[in-house]
Amino acid sequence: MPKRILQGVVVSDKGDKTIVVKVERTFLHPLLKKIVRRSKRYHAHDESNSFKSGSLVAIQECPPKSKLKRWEVVGQVNA
Repeated sequence: MPKRILQGVVVSDKGDKTIVVKVERTFLHPLLKKIVRRSKRYHAHDESNSFKSGSLVAIQECPPKSKLKRWEVVGQVNA
């Protein structure tokens, strides 16, 4: 099964080798038939501590690295 890759904005880089990435998704509301935005925050492993708040990054699923970290940084996204 392929690993999921998501992209989002780094909202926190305070942890050591950890960043928090906010990923937004849009979908059509089933009843109201309007486009709705939802966001979720993922803890991702950043081995080199190279990404700062505001960076646009791609993250990929990985085996658990800690209690909250199940994602790792693939690279920076050029927007």
